[in-house]
Amino acid sequence: MNSTYILVNKADNVIVTLKDYKKGETLTFEDNEIVLQEDVAVGHKVAIKGIEQGLDVVKYGFPIGHATEAIQVGQWVHTHNTKTNLSGTLEYSYSPETTSYSQKPVQERTFKGYVRTNGEVGIRNEIWIVNTVGCINKTAELLAKTADQSFRGKGVDGVYHYPHPFGCSQLGDDLTNTQKILSNLVHHPNAAGVLVLGLGCENNHISEFKKVIGEYDDNRVKFLGVQEASDELEDGLELIEQLVTYAQSFEREEVPVSKLKVGLKCGGSDGFSGITANPLVGSFSDKLIAHGGTSVLTEVPEMFGAETILMNRAKNEKVFNSIVELVNGFKEYFIKHDQVVYENPSPGNKKGGITTLEEKSLGCVQKGGFAPVNDVLPYGGRVTTPGLNLVQGPGNDLVSVTALAASGAHIVIFTTGRGTPFGGPVPTVKMSTNTPLFEKKKNWIDFNAGELVNGKELDTVTDELFEYIIQIASGEEHTNNERYGFKEISIFKDGVIL
Repeated sequence: MNSTYILVNKADNVIVTLKDYKKGETLTFEDNEIVLQEDVAVGHKVAIKGIEQGLDVVKYGFPIGHATEAIQVGQWVHTHNTKTNLSGTLEYSYSPETTSYSQKPVQERTFKGYVRTNGEVGIRNEIWIVNTVGCINKTAELLAKTADQSFRGKGVDGVYHYPHPFGCSQLGDDLTNTQKILSNLVHHPNAAGVLVLGLGCENNHISEFKKVIGEYDDNRVKFLGVQEASDELEDGLELIEQLVTYAQSFEREEVPVSKLKVGLKCGGSDGFSGITANPLVGSFSDKLIAHGGTSVLTEVPEMFGAETILMNRAKNEKVFNSIVELVNGFKEYFIKHDQVVYENPSPGNKKGGITTLEEKSLGCVQKGGFAPVNDVLPYGGRVTTPGLNLVQGPGNDLVSVTALAASGAHIVIFTTGRGTPFGGPVPTVKMSTNTPLFEKKKNWIDFNAGELVNGKELDTVTDELFEYIIQIASGEEHTNNERYGFKEISIFKDGVIL
């Protein structure tokens, strides 16, 4: 790694800048002086070889698109002269790779968690209000605020509600999506107690929602229909007090790290996402899995162009076929709505140096490390298999983090080169891809992967991240989204509203 640029892979024909360059400035690459043909911002790409029109632009050792015009050495490589190679759905063949990945024997680590009566482990002892329908968001908000003022710190870590606009006038799979996500939140072990708040006339009526929830502990889950209550606030607070009393029966105890589930997410990427933060998260994921733990990867559209990397790591042909169905199914969702399957990244991603979806995807999938893919879950699915899991979900930050939490993730690691204050219902570790962002947004960013550019070794930073996650899981550290109350959900919408 040079102090002014990065060559990610020896096969690449572009480098990534570590500083802003002005037209006419020079950089030295392999003893050759390269003159910059135009201004190039930090995190963007510069051609180190001539690329003829129609030939591939290569980064990470893979094509990230093709040149739409001849690109000269020293030219800026971006959306003005590069286009995706991708189009439509594809056919795939099962070609399991001979991987060098191995789970080296590790000394068992523990963290201090809450062991629930059903054997699951939580890392927070919170009370959650889950409302069946959006009409009562404000009722849930008032209950949570009042109860939090009364009970926070008295054996519980806080009382929270998660507003959403759904639960009524939805049909078919659209209503099912809402019910699955809300049901999974009811079952999440970070909640010591849950108050399910219903209105009374919605599609997702409490009696119907109970069918989706399935078995539950009467001590842990309470229900209140507000149309039936003479004073829903008084009745709700009484039920929450019962839940708090139940929650107070739990204390932290040492549990193996193998019980820990961590969601993996990136958003607001830049040119360093696939060089610092995402590889760091992948290294962490491999270490967690080596301890018997679980990591969960989502954002299916941001696998497009790099999906074969994951497919070739499927633990067997059944999992491979599930990944194919996951990827092509999401492409068909785009096509059904007459949208371009391989649309370029968002304006913020482009500004940060991401040119094509292949480039973003090749950076994104690095969050999954090198471990085999052990299972594939539908949207709203819950993790049952240790190791690396994939769950269906879009690239949207709020929707995908909610899907990760609903899958059972205790913590979500969220890498970003642009920054965001958002957090999900579980501790959401915002990791900056670059040091300037970390220094600028102290109230947003929890961990700095930019140190990798400054010369710190990957193994060292991986160990630091691993210890930090254990501290969060043990309640010794709290993320910024927890400190400032940024705990939100968003549910995938795909259907008719009456």
